[in-house]
Amino acid sequence: MGALPPGALALAALLGVCSAVLEVHVGTGSIFSVEGQGVVLPAWYTSRSQKKPYVTWLLDKADADPFQILTYLDGVVKVEETELKPRVGFLYPVLTHNISVFINATRERDSGQYMCTVNVVDDATSTGKNVAVINLTVLVPPAPPACRLRGSPVVGANVTLSCASEKGKPSPAYQWQRTAPTLQVFFPPAQDRARGTLKLTNLSLDMSGLYVCVAENQAGSAECSIILEVHSTSEGAIIAGAVLGSLGALATVAFFARRLVGYRRKKRDGQEEAANEIKEDAVAPKTPSWTRTPPADAISKTSTLSSIAGARDRPYGASPPSDTASVLTAASSYRGPPQAGVRHPPNNGAPWHPPQPPAHPGGLPPSSLARAGAIPVMVPAQSRAGSLV
Repeated sequence: MGALPPGALALAALLGVCSAVLEVHVGTGSIFSVEGQGVVLPAWYTSRSQKKPYVTWLLDKADADPFQILTYLDGVVKVEETELKPRVGFLYPVLTHNISVFINATRERDSGQYMCTVNVVDDATSTGKNVAVINLTVLVPPAPPACRLRGSPVVGANVTLSCASEKGKPSPAYQWQRTAPTLQVFFPPAQDRARGTLKLTNLSLDMSGLYVCVAENQAGSAECSIILEVHSTSEGAIIAGAVLGSLGALATVAFFARRLVGYRRKKRDGQEEAANEIKEDAVAPKTPSWTRTPPADAISKTSTLSSIAGARDRPYGASPPSDTASVLTAASSYRGPPQAGVRHPPNNGAPWHPPQPPAHPGGLPPSSLARAGAIPVMVPAQSRAGSLV
């Protein structure tokens, strides 16, 4: 076979380049990652062209429209403004035809369908050959579950143990087992692995022990435990009685303490009010008049009155010599003999006698007695009824 002319060789080379096919490949269609760990999405493309490609990575999530996360154009890498920006990038230089992407510290929201598209200027491609798809699922380990007990753990009763995790993808399955004092594994229908419940019926004392629940999925596992103490009916009643008795005693003590405080407060307020009333309304006591010492002239008048009272029932002419001073003093009130035709009523039934001029004791007139130093005494006048005025 003869050699082809140079023109023919050039034409054959051009036809070979044009017939080259661009194609994108992926290592796997589905990848699983555990939340918090890193993941690599493997992809590369084949092409005979030495021109720089145009590469685009997009993320298509079930709850949003597809959006770009990473591009390579004219030798420049651009990371789009998404929540993946600080955690995503090309694993190798693009000129090696390896366009794999890494994602660090994956999150549950990173799950979705990742699409890679490659275009080269002088390469032809068939429909769909330049696009590759990788599904990423980020798994979430179960959160530490919470163990609970429903029911009263007494002999003959039924109780239900429950176990649930607030977080986990996929949903974890639950397994109950008893670890002390004897290992025991439970199966349906007593145990519901999807709901995490364990029903214990007709309790007995030997069913007491430590029960452990394990929540598990493809990403990991977590567990919790609960201590079951089965009591007899009498023990339960004793415990309930003791609790009620304690509460009653506390209530009684609180009641009496409150009453005592109120009584003391009321007593203190009453004493303060009484003290205030005494300060405002009290009057200084006065000395009784009968305790005062009478003056000397009052004593003299009293003795004179006593002398007259003793002689009231006797006629004036029958006065003893001891009453001479009194008679002399009373003479100043005498108004003379009664007028003719005037009748005086009887004085207490005794006959009335006109008063006689008093006799001077010792024959001395009043002027002589005055010069001798005698003290005249005033005698109260006597009414018609015989009383003093």
